[in-house]
Amino acid sequence: MRIMIVTDAWHPQINGVVATLAHTATWLRRFGHELQTITPAGFPSLPCPTYPEIRLSLLPYSAIARRFDAFVPHAVHIATEGPLGFAARRFCTGRGLRFTTSYHTQFPQYLRARFPIPEGLSYAALRRFHAPAQHCMVSTESLRRELAVRGFRNLAIWRRGVDTELFRPRDKSALTLPRPIAAYVGRVAVEKNVGAFLAMPWQGSKVVIGDGPARTLLQRSHPDAQFLGFRVGEDLATLLAAADVMVFPSRTDTFGLVNLEAAACGVPVAAYPVTGPIDVIEDGVSGALDEDLAAAARRALDLDPRACRRRALQFDWETCSREFVANLAPNGGERAAPAAASCLSRS
Repeated sequence: MRIMIVTDAWHPQINGVVATLAHTATWLRRFGHELQTITPAGFPSLPCPTYPEIRLSLLPYSAIARRFDAFVPHAVHIATEGPLGFAARRFCTGRGLRFTTSYHTQFPQYLRARFPIPEGLSYAALRRFHAPAQHCMVSTESLRRELAVRGFRNLAIWRRGVDTELFRPRDKSALTLPRPIAAYVGRVAVEKNVGAFLAMPWQGSKVVIGDGPARTLLQRSHPDAQFLGFRVGEDLATLLAAADVMVFPSRTDTFGLVNLEAAACGVPVAAYPVTGPIDVIEDGVSGALDEDLAAAARRALDLDPRACRRRALQFDWETCSREFVANLAPNGGERAAPAAASCLSRS
């Protein structure tokens, strides 16, 4: 099957959306599908306000139409609600093509944290964007329920996985700070609520692995914490595995891949009991959920690293990618039935 994926989020960005799409793309090719991605590469663009790592493509419709006409995809997936996503949506609706979308980011909460924009207006715009899709894919059951209450329809589950070969238990010598060491891993931005992690009382050390627009202010106001900047690959996995607990303070993430990455390293996770963590973290097994973040972190220290690892092993990218294929809405004679049947047989 020829599959077209359109996304405004792609390398060199470092975030969960890019990681999810990259892993899925790898597995789609392993399954034997012909894949083409439309990304910001090759388009004139501008940096996104307050998030300059994201490039906003300018006037992409004509180029996207040419790519579609040349590739003639059997199935189309629009991954993001950005300029490329809107242009692809316009093309598909204009040509009467079936397509799917995915909901990766809680934009209403992100926007509300920066600008006085009512969440109701943002959700209305997102409902309109996703309404023509045959399926709007979401990562967890709690997110599906949340969006259903807000009027979203045609919702389907597309779970996430973790690379358990890269993220694995290692010795903890990479961090030589006083223990216990609590780590935050991810973008340092207002919507990630990193300040809650840095402000929590802690008898030990705090480490921030990541970067973003809020780093300068937070580093200045919390000089006791160690800010290590963005890390990737083996470097990231080695540092994450050296922590004693990973703290996930976000209340707005739809999943939080780093929660699985930490568990795969045998590092328990402390988080709030909100959408995302409640579907990923098994409270009392791979982490601790509590409205008191410090209490959750202290409780997580007593958990068995082997149980954390076993929890992470339940999430693999092959199964998740088959789930993605099963959710697609093919146009014409090509069908996703074999992948769908395989996915169902494994669940």
